[in-house]
Amino acid sequence: MALEEVHISSLVVQVKPEHLDAIKAQITALANTEIHGESAEGKLVVVLETANQGFVTDTIDKINNLPNVLNTFLVYHQIEHLDSQEEDAS
Repeated sequence: MALEEVHISSLVVQVKPEHLDAIKAQITALANTEIHGESAEGKLVVVLETANQGFVTDTIDKINNLPNVLNTFLVYHQIEHLDSQEEDAS
């Protein structure tokens, strides 16, 4: 009986407002990312759904290293443990 994990994380990403659309396109091109909110001041709410903690930190690094991204903050992280046998039975 293997246990699988799903990591759900929420980030606030601050970008230069004049580059908001370009950064949104670059973020949504990354695997397992969704943008759930934005402001004209250049703030984005990004949700990640990943398989492990490593993917969370790797994605944060990728976003933070995009040109015109000022800061990336992790504001929420939850780990769901899924039993693959129970999931197969559904």
